[in-house]
Amino acid sequence: MPTISMFYGIVIMMFFRDNQQHHLPHIHVRYQDTKAVIGIPDAELIEGSLPKKQMRMVQAWIEIHCDELMADWDLAIEGEQIYKIDPLR
Repeated sequence: MPTISMFYGIVIMMFFRDNQQHHLPHIHVRYQDTKAVIGIPDAELIEGSLPKKQMRMVQAWIEIHCDELMADWDLAIEGEQIYKIDPLR
C-alpha cells in the first residue's frame, strides 16, 4: 500500500484496486497504534478511529487536497502509479 503523505506522525496511504470493500473513494490513515479509513471527499470516518486532534488534521488535509486525492484514487483503482501529495504544514 503506497504512502502518499506523512505529517505530524500521521501516515496516509491508498491501496491499489481498493474499491471492493468500501465501494467509495477513501484513504487509510495510521497514527501511532490507531488506524482509520476515511472517505474522500467528505472526510467522514468509515472504519477505525483516530485521536480527535489527528482526525481534524486529516480532515483539513483532505479538504485542501481533495482534487489530488480523487485523481490518485482514479489511478489506484486502475492499478496505476499514484502520486505523493504535500503534507499538512
